[in-house]
Amino acid sequence: MPPPFGPPIGLHLTRTAKSVGRAFDEALAAAGGSLPVWLILISLKTRQLGNQRELAEAVGIQGATLTHHLNAMESTGLLTRRRDPANRRAHMVEFTQEGEVLFHRLREAAMAFDRQLRSGLEQEDVAAFERVLATLARNVQNG
Repeated sequence: MPPPFGPPIGLHLTRTAKSVGRAFDEALAAAGGSLPVWLILISLKTRQLGNQRELAEAVGIQGATLTHHLNAMESTGLLTRRRDPANRRAHMVEFTQEGEVLFHRLREAAMAFDRQLRSGLEQEDVAAFERVLATLARNVQNG
C-alpha cells in the first residue's frame, strides 16, 4: 500500500469541523443564544411539528435532552408549552415574543457567519464542496 499523500482526510475534516463549530458557537453566543437554542428555534419556525417528540427528531437529540433545553427556554421566556387538546400526553411548543426576537437575532448571526465562511469562494467551489461532503458521508455509510 502506498503511503498517504498527507494527513488523513478524516483528520483534516474533523479538525476543521471542530474549528468551524467553535466559531459558530461563539457567533451564536455573542447574539445571545447557543447551538441547541438555535436548532430548536429554527426547527419550530420552519417545520410543522405536532409535538415535542417530533421536535426532538427534527433537532436530532433525545427527548430528555430536548426537555432540558425546553425547560430552560421556557423559564427564560423564549417559548411556551401547552397540552395538545387532541393528545393530553403531548405538548405543543410555541414561540413567545421574546423567542421571536431571539430567533431573528440568531438568524442574522447565522447568516453573517455563513457569509464569512463563503468569503473567497465561488458558487462552483461551494457546489463542489457539497458534492465532496455528500461523497464522504456515503463512503462512511457504505463502510
